[in-house]
Amino acid sequence: MTEVTVNEHIISMQMRWSPQATGQFTSLMLDLIMSAKLISRNVGKAGLADVLGATGSVNVQGEKVQKLDEYANGVMVYRMLASGSVFALGSEEIPEPIFPEDGRPRGQYFIFFDPLDGSSNIDCNVSTGTIFSIFRVNEGVKPGTAEGLLRPGCEQVAAGYFLYGPATMLVYSTGHGVHGFTLDPSVGEFLLSHPDMKIPLKGNYFSVNYGNLHSWAPATRNAVDAFLKKGYSQRYVGSLVADFHRTLLYGGIFMYPANAARPEGKLRLMYEANPLAFLAEQAGGVAIDDSGKRILDKVPTGVHSRTSLIIGSRDDVLLWTDALCSDAE
Repeated sequence: MTEVTVNEHIISMQMRWSPQATGQFTSLMLDLIMSAKLISRNVGKAGLADVLGATGSVNVQGEKVQKLDEYANGVMVYRMLASGSVFALGSEEIPEPIFPEDGRPRGQYFIFFDPLDGSSNIDCNVSTGTIFSIFRVNEGVKPGTAEGLLRPGCEQVAAGYFLYGPATMLVYSTGHGVHGFTLDPSVGEFLLSHPDMKIPLKGNYFSVNYGNLHSWAPATRNAVDAFLKKGYSQRYVGSLVADFHRTLLYGGIFMYPANAARPEGKLRLMYEANPLAFLAEQAGGVAIDDSGKRILDKVPTGVHSRTSLIIGSRDDVLLWTDALCSDAE
C-alpha cells in the first residue's frame, strides 16, 4: 500500500481543483503543519517539562491562560507571519488581529485559530487540539482594521484541526471532502489515514455539558432530554476538538446551547464554530445555532463574536430541532 503524505495530498488537491494556484496556500498549510508538530511535541512531554499549569494571567476571553496556551499561541503567530502567506491572523488569545508589519511579506489569506483548545484539561492528560479557519482576502481590504475580516463561514476556503491525543491527527477540508492524517513519529510525517471522511447519518451518542442544565431555557432542557428518551448515551469530554472528532467518526450530536450567563452562546464563531461547521457540512452533517440558523451563514459582529452550536449527524440535529418545535407548540 502506498502511503500518501499530507504534503502530497495538498499538492494533488491543488492541481485538481486550483491549477492556477500561486503556491501561497500550500506554503501556509506547510507552516501550519510545522506549528502543529512543535505543539504536539510539547504537549507530549508536558509532564516532563515545566509547561503544565496556569501562567497567572487572563486572556481576552476572561479565561486563565495555561503555559501551553502561551507556548502554542507564540508558535502559531510566529510561523503564520513567517510564512509570507497571510494578510492577517487572529488568535483566540489575542484581542485584535495581527497584520504583518511594513517590509514583511503580505499574503492572500487570513487565518483565525484557537491555538490550544481544551487546554484547561491538559493537567489531567485529556486530548487537546488546534483549530483553524482560512479565508482569501477580498480585493480592496486595507490592513490594520478588522472590518474586512468579518466574513461568514461559508466563505472559508479551508478549515480543520489538529488533535493531540494518543495519536496526533490533522483533519482538514478545502471544500472538497474531509480528509484525516495521522502523524507517524518514526518518519515525522502526517500520513493519509482517513480519506473522504463522512459523518454517519445518525449516531447513538449526544454530547452536552449538563453542568449548565439549570441555566438553560425550558425548551432547551426538553430538547436535550429528547435524546435520553430515545436511548442515546451521553459522552462529554469538555475538550471541543475531542468531542467533535468522536462525533465526526461515530455520529451523534454535540450541543453547546445558550444559557442565562451566555445568552448569545459561549463558543467563538470565528475560531471554533465556523471551522467545525465547515468540516461537518463537508462530511455530510449539519451545524446550526440553537435558534436553527445555519452557522456558516452567520456574519460576525467582531473577531470574538460568540455563538451557540448544535452540530453533528443530520438525523440527530433534526431530532433537536423537532424537539424544540414540539415544545414551542
